[in-house]
Amino acid sequence: GPLSERPLMELRLGELHSWISTRDFSPQGLLGAVQKAWSSYCAKYIHVRHGGPAGISMLLAGYCLLSYGWNYQHLSKTPLRSPV
Repeated sequence: GPLSERPLMELRLGELHSWISTRDFSPQGLLGAVQKAWSSYCAKYIHVRHGGPAGISMLLAGYCLLSYGWNYQHLSKTPLRSPV
């Protein structure tokens, strides 16, 4: 199909620049991309008939990484205490 309709994982490396230039980077376009990603995540890992803990654990791991990234500057300025 057309380059703009192909998913990211089906692209060749040389087509990446052309594919990115076809994306919509307006606030509405970014919100639509986030909604599409969330619905596909839920369809694959959450709303399944015989699901396992993979979807929830991935969500929890993502939250842990995100919160660590938010607090990194605060954590890196805290001096470490040496054991006595």
